[in-house]
Amino acid sequence: MSCVPNVFVQRAYLKPMRLQTGGSILAGKLALERGWAINIGGGFHHCSSTKGGGFCPYADITLLIKFLVMYRSVQNVMIVDLDAHQGNGYERDFLGVPEVYIMDMYNKYIYPKDEKAKGAIRRKIELNNRVEDLEYMVKLRQNLKAALKEFKPDILVYNAGTDILDDDPLGHMHISDIGIIKRDEFVFEMCKTHKIPIVMLTSGGYLRKTARIIANSIVNLKNKNLIGNEPRNFAERTPETRE
Repeated sequence: MSCVPNVFVQRAYLKPMRLQTGGSILAGKLALERGWAINIGGGFHHCSSTKGGGFCPYADITLLIKFLVMYRSVQNVMIVDLDAHQGNGYERDFLGVPEVYIMDMYNKYIYPKDEKAKGAIRRKIELNNRVEDLEYMVKLRQNLKAALKEFKPDILVYNAGTDILDDDPLGHMHISDIGIIKRDEFVFEMCKTHKIPIVMLTSGGYLRKTARIIANSIVNLKNKNLIGNEPRNFAERTPETRE
């Protein structure tokens, strides 16, 4: 096994990851102020507060939520994780925490298969290999609508992995480019309907075309008036006015 000097690990891998982690925390602050924010990075959902895993060295989702609770008077948080993999890192951090509602939709046959972490999931949707757009969107629509009836969050953290794409080497699912765009549109549409601030993290995705699909999805959100043109007084709304 070859050894890589620490200076290269720090510069090429860990420093960019730290910047993305800071971006997630900043995105949470901005989402409360204007109703939405997108970090083109972050979503390191396999890292807990005590242990890294699955290419995830920093627990940015846990840090984001703890920052909002400590400094922004947030009480209830919903995590909607649509990466192809189970988000076991933050799930371990929020085991037994009723103020954090976790909805996780993932391929049940791939990493990490963390049974202990699954105990934190309030709405678990386990998918098969090669799931396609129609089944995926039906399950997403049904479950997110049901989740928002069960729980009223002050903010929603959306882990928007693109490793669900067809031919992704790690996700083993069969979702099209337009499926990704429609998925993101629906999540933002639900948040806008319910007046819930949303933080989007781009999480996993291991194909060259991923960056272009994310860009196209963000343009679509703008074109559909789901981002931008936010009310200046969004942060001043009370929980009652967000219901």
